[in-house]
Amino acid sequence: MNSSISSFAISFLVSLLGIVGALRTDREAHVLAILVVVFTTPLVLVSGKGGTGKSAVTAAVAIARARRGERVLTIDMGAGLGLGAHVGRDDLTYEPAEVRPGVWAMTLVRAAALDEYLKTHLHVPSGAPTRTLTSALAVLVDTAPGVREIISIGKPLHEVWQERWDAVIVDTPSLGQFQSYLRAPTTIADLVPTGNVRRQASKLADALTDTDTTSLVLVSTPNELAVSETRETVAVITDEGLGPHPIVVMNRVVPDRGIGDHDLGAVPRGPYREAAVHQLAIRATQSQWRKALAAPVDLPFLMGVLTPGEVALRLADALPTTPLDGAR
Repeated sequence: MNSSISSFAISFLVSLLGIVGALRTDREAHVLAILVVVFTTPLVLVSGKGGTGKSAVTAAVAIARARRGERVLTIDMGAGLGLGAHVGRDDLTYEPAEVRPGVWAMTLVRAAALDEYLKTHLHVPSGAPTRTLTSALAVLVDTAPGVREIISIGKPLHEVWQERWDAVIVDTPSLGQFQSYLRAPTTIADLVPTGNVRRQASKLADALTDTDTTSLVLVSTPNELAVSETRETVAVITDEGLGPHPIVVMNRVVPDRGIGDHDLGAVPRGPYREAAVHQLAIRATQSQWRKALAAPVDLPFLMGVLTPGEVALRLADALPTTPLDGAR
């Protein structure tokens, strides 16, 4: 898929760079840079504090890239069913299944990933009975530092290197565990001085920090806990060099309805005035935390009763596709 990735990246960059001269603000230029990253790297790892909507954003990014004609694999690396619900398949397995045009989805099964890792990276013969070996190594995987994480993070990169997909979009665990996944290759490389395991760990570490291969997306919401944890994670990733600088997406931003405090006097007492007062209060609180994090991309709070699949589609619609869209 390298040729299709390259042609897509070139055409997309050309179309964007053609309007760079029309950019009006630094924010628009920043959003342009974000778009170039999210829509051209073959691997996108999405994380966030629990409850921020990271699974929905993962599905939305996958849908948005498929709409551009890409063949996309999205992977659920968590124990929950968040991604499956947002792509319309609660029964995801280790075998990728097409869930919508251009999008395939799977869930990570660690035993299967370990078996595949042994055959692919350690060159155990494909016909060898690895079940016994896999069972024996399961104890090591669960106890040795970094082994469980490197088996897990190795699967998305293996799919990238197989070149079956134009993009691999991954719903990773929440922020704390996500950092452990990013550290795992370096941890293993430090523990194993020589040999194939060290070489593979170093290859994984290089890919995770390569800005042409990987982009990191952190999903937050405009509240104190989510913003605080996201800022801490950005600092850790940056300070430790665990990966490219994370792209922060602020989810569930209440839209501006054009109502200000000066308008309240014209609204009679009653439910409409109460609703306006409530919205202004929410907007003020959210504005405080949005400024504290300064996320370049906002996604809206979706009103009404929606299924997880509908949420993913709405967010895919809301993802900025041009610099001017992103600056709204």
